[in-house]
Amino acid sequence: MTPHLPDPQAGAAVKAADRAHVFHSWSAQDLIDPLAVAGAEGSYFWDYDGNRYLDFTSGLVYTNIGYQHPKVVAAIQEQAARMTTFAPAFAVEARSEAARLIAERTPGDLDKIFFTNGGADAVEHAARMARLHTGRPKVLSAYRSYHGGTQQAVNITGDPRRWPSDSGTAGVVHFWAPFLYRSRFYAETEEQECARALEHLETTIAFEGPSTVAAIVLETVPGTAGIMVPPPGYLAGVREICDKHGIVFVLDEVMAGFGRTGEWFAADHFGVVPDLMTFAKGVNSGYVPLGGVAISGAIAETFGKRPYPGGLTYSGHPLACAAAVATIDVMAKEGVVEHARTLGADVLGPALREMAERHPSVGDVRGFGMFWALELVRDKETREPLVPYNAAGEANAPMAAFAAAARQHGIWPFVNMNRTHVVPPCNISESELKEGLAALDAALSVADEYTAR
Repeated sequence: MTPHLPDPQAGAAVKAADRAHVFHSWSAQDLIDPLAVAGAEGSYFWDYDGNRYLDFTSGLVYTNIGYQHPKVVAAIQEQAARMTTFAPAFAVEARSEAARLIAERTPGDLDKIFFTNGGADAVEHAARMARLHTGRPKVLSAYRSYHGGTQQAVNITGDPRRWPSDSGTAGVVHFWAPFLYRSRFYAETEEQECARALEHLETTIAFEGPSTVAAIVLETVPGTAGIMVPPPGYLAGVREICDKHGIVFVLDEVMAGFGRTGEWFAADHFGVVPDLMTFAKGVNSGYVPLGGVAISGAIAETFGKRPYPGGLTYSGHPLACAAAVATIDVMAKEGVVEHARTLGADVLGPALREMAERHPSVGDVRGFGMFWALELVRDKETREPLVPYNAAGEANAPMAAFAAAARQHGIWPFVNMNRTHVVPPCNISESELKEGLAALDAALSVADEYTAR
C-alpha cells in the first residue's frame, strides 16, 4: 500500500470543483472545508499532499472490510462485464444469491429480503410494511437514535437532525430507551435501568393506545447517537411488549450489522428475533449503495396475495448485490466477524478502559467488537459533557480541538456531540489498531485541557 506521490495541484483542482458544484449533506455550505482524498486502501486513506490517515470512522461506519478489498473489487468488475444492471422485477443471479446469503445469517425466520438503495429507505419501507400489516398508524422510536435522512426516516429519528424536517404529523412518537450513564429514570444499576425503561415504554403505549401503534423501531445498538449497548433483558422485554399488543418489532441494524459488533447481527448478542430488520452499510462495505429489509414469514404472508405498494428502480442492483455476495464471502472465509469480536474483547476494549483511567476527559467507555464510544466530559463527578448538547461554533471548540489533534496524529476520528466513536474496519490488524490507539491517547490529552481535572 503506497500512496501516490503528492500532487497538490491536482488536489486543488478537485477541491475547486467540489466547492463550485457539490452540495454537501448536513452542512452549511459556506462553512465547510472538505478534504480532497486522493486514494484509499485497507484501513487507510490519503490526501493529495501526501498525508495518510488511519480511518477510525470506517467511512460512515460502513467499510467493514476496509477500502479496496481486491476480491470485492474483482467481483464488481466481473459483474459489470457480465450484466451491469437489470430491472428489479426479474430474477437475477447476483440479486438472488445476495438475498440467500443474507437470509442465511439473519436471526429466526427473516428469510425474505426487500432490497433498497440504503439504510434510510430501508427504514421507510419497514415502517410502511408495519403499518400495512397491522392497519395501525403510529410508529414509536427512541429519542437517542438515528434512522436516516428521508422524510419518514428522519421523523422516526430522535436526534436533532430531525428538528428542521419534523412535520409533527408523521405518526411518530418518541420515548426514552435505556442509557444508564445518563439515565432518565434515576436508575443506579443496569437492572433498574432496564426495568424502568420497559415500564416507561409500556406506559407510553398505554397512553398512546396500543391499538394505534403499528411498530416499535429501535437500533439494536444505537450508532451515531452514542453506541449505548442495551442492558440485559431490555430487547427481550420489548419483544414481549410487542407480542402482547400485536405491535411489529423493527430492529435497525444498518450500522450495527454485518460483523460490526463481533456477530453477524447485533441481535445475536441478545437472543431476540424482530419481525423486520433493516440493513445497509456493511452488507457490501459500502462499495456500491445497497440496503434492505429482512422480513418475517408472517409479514411476508400479508403480501402473498396482496401487492406490496412500494419499490425502487434500483432495488437489488446487480453491481451492489455482486459486491454484497463477495463481501459476505470474504467475511466468512477470512473470519472477519470473529476477528472483530476477539480484537474488541482482547485489545480495543481493555485499551479504551485503561485510557479512561488516565484521562480526566473520558467519562464513560462502552461498546463491543469494532463498535465503541468514549463519552467526553468536563467533570467525571458531575458528568457534565465536554460540550453542550448539539453544540456548534465556539461552544463546540473543545471537541473541534480534540478532532484536530487526532488528525495531526494520523487518525481520522468519528466525532459527534461530546463523543468520539472508535469504529475502525472490522478487519483492521492488531498493529494498525494499536497505532490508532496511540494517536487517540495523544489526542485525548488535548481534551483533558478543557476539564475541571
